[in-house]
Amino acid sequence: MVYPSHPDLSAGPLGPIGVLVCGHGSRNRLAVAEFAELAKGLQALLPEVPVEYGYLEFARPILRDGLESLRVRGVSHVLAVPAMLFAAGHAKNDIPSVLNTYAAETGLRIDYGRELGVDLKMIQAAGARIREVLDDAAAEVPLHETMLVVVGRGSSDPDANSNVAKVTRMLVEGFGFGWGETVYSGVTFPLVEPGLRQVVRLGYRRIVVFPYFLFSGVLVSRIQQHTERVAQDHPEVEFLKASYLADHPRVLETFVERVAEVVRGDANMNCSLCKYRAQVLGFETEVGAPQHSHHHHVEGLTDGCDLCERECTGACQPNGVPIQVGGHSHHHPPYPHADHPLGPTTLLQGRSS
Repeated sequence: MVYPSHPDLSAGPLGPIGVLVCGHGSRNRLAVAEFAELAKGLQALLPEVPVEYGYLEFARPILRDGLESLRVRGVSHVLAVPAMLFAAGHAKNDIPSVLNTYAAETGLRIDYGRELGVDLKMIQAAGARIREVLDDAAAEVPLHETMLVVVGRGSSDPDANSNVAKVTRMLVEGFGFGWGETVYSGVTFPLVEPGLRQVVRLGYRRIVVFPYFLFSGVLVSRIQQHTERVAQDHPEVEFLKASYLADHPRVLETFVERVAEVVRGDANMNCSLCKYRAQVLGFETEVGAPQHSHHHHVEGLTDGCDLCERECTGACQPNGVPIQVGGHSHHHPPYPHADHPLGPTTLLQGRSS
């Protein structure tokens, strides 16, 4: 297998180049540490330029800190890449809003890359994590008697949610599993527990649950806890819990390719199904919505959201109604399926049935 060569990051007409890895941030210390390790891994692959990182919320350094560090190191042209699996509100609105504001204030040139996306190398990394848990299983179960359940982050953007389903299908056909389903950890439907309670009815001997996440955190813990609930109620089914992606070598190679795309000027996002640009079925009212970030009030905070310290319930956005978090208004656009019986309402009820 031949992978793209590293991009030429020598200083161009805009001056010395630096790379900023843009993350969401987490209340989970392990997740923050894992993100820092990924940034170190990317720096090792791009030794000729400085690499910094920053978060939108709940961790430090924030994005502005990372940008300041690059400026102090003499960088005048930043290549910013979102550490996001798929492009939803964080990649499309929140991060660009912070970058644009900083660029306007300082005059620093910032070029923005695209999300990791549905990519051959990402599929290979996911396949490696699934293969690990299959190889470690105590008993041999034929693949055609095994079901794969891929868990995505979940978003109010149907384009991002549909990309998780595509990853699921690529993995199901790649391995030859008997069946495959996609569930989500928040915002949309079906969520993990109600989704698993539906799929156990199909009668497969083994179910592999794979969190398609970059790092650990509150949501990965939720996936594990809710899988255990269903497993306890169905001892006749073997549940295998695969690991998340972390800094798998193929993940790091994908980041390098995203940097190379910025250098080449071909970092194109998918606009044909973007709810902010196209009349996506059910989301027509969001076309042309202004680009802004709702994370400014939690930048750098390391104490959690009062509502979601143990696990995110989605209580701050059941119908897009702003609520007060730490004395600040916390607002998300309305999600048209917020009351779906297999969605976030199951978390508010405490347990699915």
